[in-house]
Amino acid sequence: MNNITQIKRFLIEEFLPDVTPEQLADDHDLLSDGVIDSLGVLKLIAWVEDHFALPVDDTDLDPNNFRSVTAIDAFITQRRAVPASAVAGG
Repeated sequence: MNNITQIKRFLIEEFLPDVTPEQLADDHDLLSDGVIDSLGVLKLIAWVEDHFALPVDDTDLDPNNFRSVTAIDAFITQRRAVPASAVAGG
C-alpha cells in the first residue's frame, strides 16, 4: 500500500467518515477547508511519527507540511531521505 492510500485511509477514518478515497483529492486543502483543526494536526503528526516511524521535529511543524495528502506524502518522502543522524543534529 503506497503512502497516498495510507494517508487517505487515516484522514477518512479520523476526520471524514462520509467521504470515499476517490472523493478526497490529493491536493485538497485540509486546513483552510476546516477538515483538520490544530488538534487534528497534532493527531496527524502523531500518526505520521508512529505509522511511518519518522521523527517530526519542531522545525517540521510548518502547517504546509500537513495541508494536503500530497504535502503529507512529500513530507514523508523527504523525511525518509534524511539520515537519522542529520535529523538529530549529529
